Amino acid sequence: MVFYDPTGERYGIPTYPFKMAPTGLATLRQLRADGLRPGGQTVAAQLMWRKGKRVAYLYRIDLAKPKRTATPAQRAAIEQALLARRHCPTCGRIQDYYIPRRTGACLVCEPGGAR
Repeated sequence: MVFYDPTGERYGIPTYPFKMAPTGLATLRQLRADGLRPGGQTVAAQLMWRKGKRVAYLYRIDLAKPKRTATPAQRAAIEQALLARRHCPTCGRIQDYYIPRRTGACLVCEPGGAR
């Protein structure tokens, strides 16, 4: 096993081959799926595969914290920002899609669009 280094002597931190992580460690995606976040902890270990070109960092589950949720004010701000992305500055209409950034106008108002 090329990437089996549980002491971290070869790679600097404990390293395991793909799908061979010990229990109690999880990747960032696995933490998020469980409703957790690393919470400021450092990387505990890593997974390596594809000749060392692919790496996934592992965090301790016991030190993970619950994911933060947005406040009502933050959710309202996000809703306003998303609505602004649908507002055409040329015709003033709210579209069912986001206004393309490259033209800055809805598909009806942009040059060459259907009128």
